[in-house]
Amino acid sequence: MAQKSLPAGRLGRLWQMGRLASGVAGGAIGEGARQLGRGQRPGLQQMLLTPANLTRIRDRLSEMRGAAMKVGQLISMESGELLPPELSGLFEQLREQAHPMPLGEVNQVLKGAWGEGWDTKFKRFNFTPLAAASIGQVHEAITNQGKRLAVKLQYPGVKRSIDSDIDNVSLLLRWSGLIPETLDLRPLLDEAKQQLHNEADYQAEAEMLTRFAGLVADEARVKVPRVEPELSTENVLAMQFLEGLPIDAVAEQSREERKRVALVLLEIALREVFEWGLVQTDPNFANYRYDPLTGQVQLLDFGACRHYSEDRRDALLKLLKAGLADDQAMMLDAAIDVGYLQADTPDAHREGMAELLLGALEPLRSERFAFGQSDLARRMSARVMELRRDRQFLMLPPPDVLFLHRKLGGLYLLLTRLQVTLPVRYEIERLGYA
Repeated sequence: MAQKSLPAGRLGRLWQMGRLASGVAGGAIGEGARQLGRGQRPGLQQMLLTPANLTRIRDRLSEMRGAAMKVGQLISMESGELLPPELSGLFEQLREQAHPMPLGEVNQVLKGAWGEGWDTKFKRFNFTPLAAASIGQVHEAITNQGKRLAVKLQYPGVKRSIDSDIDNVSLLLRWSGLIPETLDLRPLLDEAKQQLHNEADYQAEAEMLTRFAGLVADEARVKVPRVEPELSTENVLAMQFLEGLPIDAVAEQSREERKRVALVLLEIALREVFEWGLVQTDPNFANYRYDPLTGQVQLLDFGACRHYSEDRRDALLKLLKAGLADDQAMMLDAAIDVGYLQADTPDAHREGMAELLLGALEPLRSERFAFGQSDLARRMSARVMELRRDRQFLMLPPPDVLFLHRKLGGLYLLLTRLQVTLPVRYEIERLGYA
């Protein structure tokens, strides 16, 4: 994508959001007039979510980057249950489609982090980024000592824009009617602000990366890049460059290799939740790589790590065991502990939640679950859309649970992409969680 500077300053970014809102409104009015002229009676979402308006939203948020680009992904983390599918799909497309910084800005960021003459530290520094996302972009470099590094640079000013961007995007979604008025997003948005501030602190990410590397140090099947602390700052993160392929490349391997890699991914996710209490909650496929020479799964990007307390893990484990036992009474009791339900939740809503949880835990109860042939995601989405029609059924679970949904939903999609059939229940029992 074309190089563009990040719009800076609260007023400047608010003006950009105002341009977006007015453009979307104008597009909606035009679409409404066209459909009325054809004798149709369009609904608000039909007028808003036209291809032209989706393009407007994509282009503007891609240019703004930062929280403006990421907040929709956070809101839609439950596979689009809160947003129309068209808008949810748009935010997913934006995940790795940000405009990179101009070369002069790259130089300024590195000068600010490493001082004048920073380039003398390197045999080569590639100014063309390997990837550009919402918070920053990644470059390849080789030091004078011959170390090959991946260097992540944060966009200038992105940290200062987080709170106002989230407020502005949520206001736009409210104004457009794309979010139900009865749905209280404040806890999620407050949590999203904290999450994005964490992601924008590269020193904190370096600490998480080092901690995670320690957790898998004895696991030969997994590789985590080594941090280069002398080159890492709050806005620049330098780490070992890993030679792996995109995780999608596993889909081209043999059935046995696909199953082996999938079992590694499943085991690591289970250990994150139930054993370590440290979960990398960003399900982006780009955060996983595969080395065909060693067979290792490579784990990248630890800015979205979250801690889960022992109480939360105990409640989740209770829910897991209830799902394995197909025990609805135990499941509803665990659902209260997790935060899906309250003690005074009406019976009709309790039944609806039990149905959803039983569906979500379906892979656990199967001796061999065929991810590639399953229509579970479609069935779950259809059932959620039915329940959404009851506006009293819009209570969100705690934000940390929503982030866990995001993690596990991404894992499900990845296993589906790999077309694997796994003994999920056996793995859970083998790891001692049943």
